[in-house]
Amino acid sequence: MILFPAVDVLDNRAVRLLYGKRDEVTDYGTPLDMALRWQESGAQYLHIVDLNGAFDDSLVNKKTLVELIKNVKIPVQIGGGIKTFDKIKFYLEEVGASRVIVGTACVTNPDMMDLACAKYGNKIASGIDAKDGFVAIKGWVEKSTLTPLGVALDMKKRGVDTVIYTDISRDGALCGANIESTAKLSQDSGMNIIASGGMASLDDIKAVKKNNIYGAILGRAIYTGAIDLKEALKI
Repeated sequence: MILFPAVDVLDNRAVRLLYGKRDEVTDYGTPLDMALRWQESGAQYLHIVDLNGAFDDSLVNKKTLVELIKNVKIPVQIGGGIKTFDKIKFYLEEVGASRVIVGTACVTNPDMMDLACAKYGNKIASGIDAKDGFVAIKGWVEKSTLTPLGVALDMKKRGVDTVIYTDISRDGALCGANIESTAKLSQDSGMNIIASGGMASLDDIKAVKKNNIYGAILGRAIYTGAIDLKEALKI
């Protein structure tokens, strides 16, 4: 199991959102400082989200993201508004991200996913965000008629082996992760599933491990101290 401390970037600041809402924001300072903090705590991989990119395709965070990735020593996966092959190429080849997470485009542009997977293989991951059992797209503001498993299996056929699965109803709420649905997606898809949304305590970490889930993203809980990252990494 791999733990991925999250650094969400909005207007060049490290933030946490509640339920993915742009107006429910808590500021935690500079993204690079937070990334270095988690690296120094022992993290082996970072999860970065460009929130401006997710909300409106803005490039306002470009310089900040480049600085962050170039100044940490551990691998970084990044997502948020990655909807074109050129943006995938930019993050992987120019910035040096280890993996990019494609969300909305998994649903809206499967041909692009074919091209990206053919060229970059396991450096392409799928971000599947669920709300009330259906996949949400475009920064979580639109709900589709597709199921998480349906999208995951379609991506698997195209060459994706890793999925970041987020339960939006729990994201940033510290109410406990949706381990049951995450474990079921892992079992039914046979893919590397990274749990995201609601991780609130070391018990959640233990549950992820017990259910043989590939990984988990830690957000608000490590920022507030509800989860001590060093203790979580020991588990």
